[in-house]
Amino acid sequence: MASESSEKQPGSRIPDFYRLSVHERVRAIETRGMVSRADAAALLSGEHTLKLANADRMIENVIGVLGLPLGLGLNFLINGRDYVIPLVVEEPSIVAALSSAAKTARLGGGFFAEATDPILIGQVQIVAPADPDNAVAAVLAHREEIINLANSLHPKMLARGGGARDIEVHRHTAPSDGREMVVVHLLVDTRDAMGANLVNTMCEGVASLLESITGGQVYLRILSNLTDRALARAEVTIPLANLAGKGYSGEQVRDGIILANDFARVDPYRATTHNKGIMNGVDAVALATGNDWRAIEAAAHAYAARSGRYSSLTEWFANERGDLVGRIELPMKVGTVGGPLQSNATVALSHRILGVGSATELAAVMATVGLGQNFSALRALATDGIQQGHMTLHARTVANAAGAPPELFETLVERLIESGEIKIWRAQEILNELRDATTSAPSRATQAADTDSASEPRASAHGKVILLGEHAVVYGSHAIAAPIPLAVEARVVDSAEGVLLMIPRWGLEQRLKAADEGFARVLASILEQLDLDSRSMTIEVFPKVPRAMGLGASSALAVAVIRALDQHYRLGLDDEEVNRLAFMCEQAAHGTPSGIDNTLATYGRMMLYQRGETGATFKLLEPAVALSLIVGISGEESLTARTVASVRRAWEGAPGRYQRMFDEIDRLTLEGMHAIKEGDSRALGELMNLCHGILNGLQLSTPALEDLIGIARSHGALGAKLTGGGGGGSMVALCPESDPAISRRVQQAMRDAGYDTLEVIIG
Repeated sequence: MASESSEKQPGSRIPDFYRLSVHERVRAIETRGMVSRADAAALLSGEHTLKLANADRMIENVIGVLGLPLGLGLNFLINGRDYVIPLVVEEPSIVAALSSAAKTARLGGGFFAEATDPILIGQVQIVAPADPDNAVAAVLAHREEIINLANSLHPKMLARGGGARDIEVHRHTAPSDGREMVVVHLLVDTRDAMGANLVNTMCEGVASLLESITGGQVYLRILSNLTDRALARAEVTIPLANLAGKGYSGEQVRDGIILANDFARVDPYRATTHNKGIMNGVDAVALATGNDWRAIEAAAHAYAARSGRYSSLTEWFANERGDLVGRIELPMKVGTVGGPLQSNATVALSHRILGVGSATELAAVMATVGLGQNFSALRALATDGIQQGHMTLHARTVANAAGAPPELFETLVERLIESGEIKIWRAQEILNELRDATTSAPSRATQAADTDSASEPRASAHGKVILLGEHAVVYGSHAIAAPIPLAVEARVVDSAEGVLLMIPRWGLEQRLKAADEGFARVLASILEQLDLDSRSMTIEVFPKVPRAMGLGASSALAVAVIRALDQHYRLGLDDEEVNRLAFMCEQAAHGTPSGIDNTLATYGRMMLYQRGETGATFKLLEPAVALSLIVGISGEESLTARTVASVRRAWEGAPGRYQRMFDEIDRLTLEGMHAIKEGDSRALGELMNLCHGILNGLQLSTPALEDLIGIARSHGALGAKLTGGGGGGSMVALCPESDPAISRRVQQAMRDAGYDTLEVIIG
């Protein structure tokens, strides 16, 4: 079926979308033109959600509104067109599974789908006609009259190309008393409307005429939800090469999927679960687009039993080339116009994201989603089993139910999976341990962070925030940096073959090879320096801070991995050697780094740092009063190498002018050191504000950073500035240590605006 929407749609591939924060995801789809700036603002502020006043008009006895997550299914290529598919669902794994299935499908050309005309059936029940046989013949003889009367009740639908198309007549016998029934089916093309009210009105309107024709009495006059005249079909062909992976050949995966589907075709117990999985995807689109998911469910399951035995809605088989082919056919009567779009802003937004041009196009998309969901489930069952994928997602649900704060959420999920007890009570135990660890950071970064696991303990490293001095520090000025405790943890375990680097939170699973780029190549070089390149191992990394956000994640990752290697192989590395190796990683990542990130990651102490011609020096700082910091994360990647290079080009063009700016930053930094030692938080905040002004003049700030800084200052922060390389990334706000309510207020205001945050207490 060719697309009926004339608008050019953006690509549905957004790499690493799942790794982004909510704020980053919204900005990504805005940048690609999938939503307008107004829609993006509404998503981030929550203004798109159903308002209580509107809810009160929709049903009776309203007391509130229930929220459900709205996600996006990516990678879909249907009939040669890209689709980004809105999904409303509370069950974990569905969105990820669909996007993964669509990614596999598009490698072989994507899905092909079609839908028939959107015919809805209205039923008129005529009881005890004088002569049932004559009644059937009479109704058929008056076909045109009945259709014309029905269409006269909705002339606008007829003008739009829809309306009553035909009638059918059926005979039944009542099992309770044996009375004869003649049932007239009115077949109505409702075009882009769901059409329930329209069809019911037509059935009411022709009832009297049918009574006079048949001599019987009309009872029920209502639509049927078995919409088997509105069918949607989808098909996909997946070459064997695209099925192979995780230790399974393409043939093994193909044959496993076919056998799993055969099971559902012959066994109604298996078919019920099989079809429920299909409807996981279909219902999610129906909810997002304001369609009646209950009616769609009822029709699908009735259609699955049309042979007299409940069976699978899909079939999977091998074609003559040996490729895996999947097909689905199911009733799909949906609408793209009507009341839900006007009453619920999220539904209207979902339609704008999806961009379908008609109800038949939407039906074809929904059938595709059902087939994609089925493929994903069968592939999991045929390989590693479905529980492995569900475990992480179940752990996320449990962590949420346990009330994990954002800064501890991912850590709690990882610890739950390691513990093997994915229960709320266990989550709360681990959460208490994490909170205790956060408030009493270890004296050495190498202290084991996982004492409740029987496996090898993790090594750890700190992230950083720069309070004063970024960029100027590259040119010999001072900088003040503070640690983010336990920013990255790592563990090394023996394995059978090669070196496997795993970072589950970033979705990275990479076996090191000579041609690798980025951190993998640097890691290979470090292994060679440490004479470990011939060893087989798995390196697991557990980051607690996001990448490319100016928080020292890359240095912390390097330090944590180096310490995990040292710990596992008993290399006896001291902090100086760890720092040297980590600085090599920084040089590979950022070109000409200051060295402050790896130093903070290694030593984990607040410090005054300066890089000179003969090397770096640092002086530990002990604040006279605790510093209460809120880190706001913009969601925009900050590439330190790029911003450092930009500042260097400006400095080379006018070295005297820029040196004066660096000297001023240095002066503010040294004043900041005295403010920290004297416990003058207000003075420190003012110095941070002044420093940000210079950094902004260096064109290192962004609208998102300015928004965060404005939020922090307007809610009581003593000072706020960008931290790190700038050009995106993060900012840091200093709040009064004597009034924790201000810190909470600043943090909440940032989150309400759609940003992620961290809280850091120094001293």
